[in-house]
Amino acid sequence: MQVDPAWTDYNGHFNMAYYNVLFDRAVDELYELLGIGQDYVTSARRSCFTAEVHLRYLRELHAGDPVRVSIQLLAHDAKRLHYIEQMHHAVEGWLSATSENMALHVDLQSRKVAAFRPPRRSGCKPAQPAHPPWPNRPAAAPPTPCPPAT
Repeated sequence: MQVDPAWTDYNGHFNMAYYNVLFDRAVDELYELLGIGQDYVTSARRSCFTAEVHLRYLRELHAGDPVRVSIQLLAHDAKRLHYIEQMHHAVEGWLSATSENMALHVDLQSRKVAAFRPPRRSGCKPAQPAHPPWPNRPAAAPPTPCPPAT
């Protein structure tokens, strides 16, 4: 992806509001890979809503800068996904921002949180991470699984 010149502010850098636009576009791709993308929303009438975001701005981006977003699924349960995204300058490789998110799976008819329908999460294995945590993740407590769904 690339920073659109219209997304810059009077400080001459990528405006904070638009980081979420690029992070959101990347998570749409993740949802497609997990089988909970647009086709799932249309057929199952269920979707994921972002409930919480922790965004860190680490280094400025400017108009025209190419970016790459990586996503790591940290935990999940029957009704939630917890993941972190990293936005890097796509050519120079440095980290610009991170976005840690909690998404809730919602029944679009009742507008209430609902369990995923099998086999949507079949590719997710909470007991065995796909790869070690990123070195850029804050060194506080390691990620913990979501509490049991009620």
